[in-house]
Amino acid sequence: MSAHLPSQTQGGRRATVAVVGLGYVGLPTALSLHAAGHTVVGVDTSELRLDAIRSGRADLLPSQHDRLASALHDTGFRLTADPAAVAAADAVIICVPTPVDARLTPDLRALTTACSSVVAHAVPGQLLVLTSTSYVGTTRDHLVEPLAARGLLPGTEVFVAFAPERIDPGNPAHSPERTPRVVGGVTPRSTELAASLLAGTASFVHRVDSPEAAEMSKLWENTFRAVNIALANELAENCLEFALDPRQVIEAAATKPYGFMPFRPGAGAGGHCIPCDPHYLLWQLRARKVASPLVDAAMAAIAERPARVAGKARDALAARGLGTTGSRVLVLGVAYKPGVSDLRESPALEIIDLLTAWGASVAYTDPLVPRLERRGTVLHSVEAPEAVEWDLVVVHTVHPGAALDWLERGPAVLDVTHRFPAAATGAAV
Repeated sequence: MSAHLPSQTQGGRRATVAVVGLGYVGLPTALSLHAAGHTVVGVDTSELRLDAIRSGRADLLPSQHDRLASALHDTGFRLTADPAAVAAADAVIICVPTPVDARLTPDLRALTTACSSVVAHAVPGQLLVLTSTSYVGTTRDHLVEPLAARGLLPGTEVFVAFAPERIDPGNPAHSPERTPRVVGGVTPRSTELAASLLAGTASFVHRVDSPEAAEMSKLWENTFRAVNIALANELAENCLEFALDPRQVIEAAATKPYGFMPFRPGAGAGGHCIPCDPHYLLWQLRARKVASPLVDAAMAAIAERPARVAGKARDALAARGLGTTGSRVLVLGVAYKPGVSDLRESPALEIIDLLTAWGASVAYTDPLVPRLERRGTVLHSVEAPEAVEWDLVVVHTVHPGAALDWLERGPAVLDVTHRFPAAATGAAV
């Protein structure tokens, strides 16, 4: 092993890299590293996940599926459930989920387990890079200090950095290779080694002078998005008070070439980032007795948004002289964003639960989500929704290529995406 590992050529490949955690971040990261010429060992404790990857059933972009198919036939790409496999790697990248629990408190179990395992198997000369979004100080708490306790001095005997993931699932325009990476190491040498390793997987690498600066940059990115999503939802409702189409107003404002970034209103915020990451910052600030009222208000507004949409659906039914009980409601699209099958934190789930609790007969249609379970009941996607007479259709997620002209021919529509003019659908929120 050598501190010069990323620039060495070893048997036709530059280095051996272990990627710990092969979820929505880890698998694309592993494929990018493999495409950049590295030998990759993918480590995941879930045999079910490994089987899904080996069979090609992982949720990836079409181009990434091609990469996966190629990698699976290459001896330079190996999958294992054995955490000890990282000991043979020149570099280790940790990509595990960092969700929040029901009380919006950081759930660090996966991160703690992964870091503890990596530290236990670390060897002199290795580069360790954490990518999972977390609180400021995570890299020192979970890698630097435990390594030092083992007698491995970070920055001298092992090299440690934080490089936050920037994966945008379902968006080919933001593939890893087209997206910049931020890197902050515990020493300048750690920063340079991590930057060199990741350079072939990003459009460019931006260096900062510490892991903490890199950790805070990721929290800032997603807190910025959360605040603006909450603002977009609020301003959309303000537009409707004046009988204005929010979509038209946003498009007009977006013509300004400076000082404005368009955010689109919707049913809330789902996925792995926006509903979770700002709570890591708020949790840490509360422990220091520091208030962050704007972020607090934005996150509260995002959390309340699905219930508000469900209430608007009930109002839309009432406007037609219908009660919620017994009404046939279709939720169009249940994934948290277009182009993916991911249901994590999807506002659609809470909307379905609330309308069902109020007595509605709720179904859904989503070509990427064939089935889902809600409170012990299995629902299946309606394959021909245009053939059913719905009392209301709630437009939640519109996947690329979806044919939705049938919405303009009959059913009452509550369009939380503001994709359609209100005049064409008869309802909006």
